[in-house]
Amino acid sequence: MAKTTAGRKLRRKQGARVGLLRSLATDLFRYEKITTTFAKAKECSRLANHLIAVAKRADLNARRMVARDIHDHEILTKVFDVLAQRYATRTGAATQIFRLNPRQGDNAEMALIKLIA
Repeated sequence: MAKTTAGRKLRRKQGARVGLLRSLATDLFRYEKITTTFAKAKECSRLANHLIAVAKRADLNARRMVARDIHDHEILTKVFDVLAQRYATRTGAATQIFRLNPRQGDNAEMALIKLIA
């Protein structure tokens, strides 16, 4: 029996989809807010919340697990030193998604995703 993939496929094959989400999460951690389509924002939110939850453990295995998705060393240290400490007492999500006006060219539903301060 065929298994289904959790989450949205975003009209991409697996490698391209994973690369896209990794780069969106890296940019979200770098700038702390990004503008993208609504579907990509929801998937990026899932990944970012998971990475912050893993980073809260603050052990070597957690660092290696987050390093699989965040390839920039500067951002990796920011996740563990700044963001994990910021959300240490928070049990829920660390991101918020705000709907924006549709994109002018193709009328795609846009969203602003940001880290909760």
